[in-house]
Amino acid sequence: MISPMQCRAARGLLDWSQQQLADRSKVGIVTIRQLEAGVHEPRRSTLQVVRFAFEAAGVEFIEENGGGPGVRLRKPVR
Repeated sequence: MISPMQCRAARGLLDWSQQQLADRSKVGIVTIRQLEAGVHEPRRSTLQVVRFAFEAAGVEFIEENGGGPGVRLRKPVR
């Protein structure tokens, strides 16, 4: 659903700290640190709220398509 690398990359695109992501996702900072470190398999519900926070801020997740998973910012709507 969302890899540790995608999480770090998405934060970088938005220039968010781990604390900002934790606040916007309504999860603990330790949860974000563990997710990004790949320490253990996070709960599906945790991945969903983190993904929703990123998507609300304009991040699009690119699924594995032969070139590897990734992230990008959505084009602003005019």
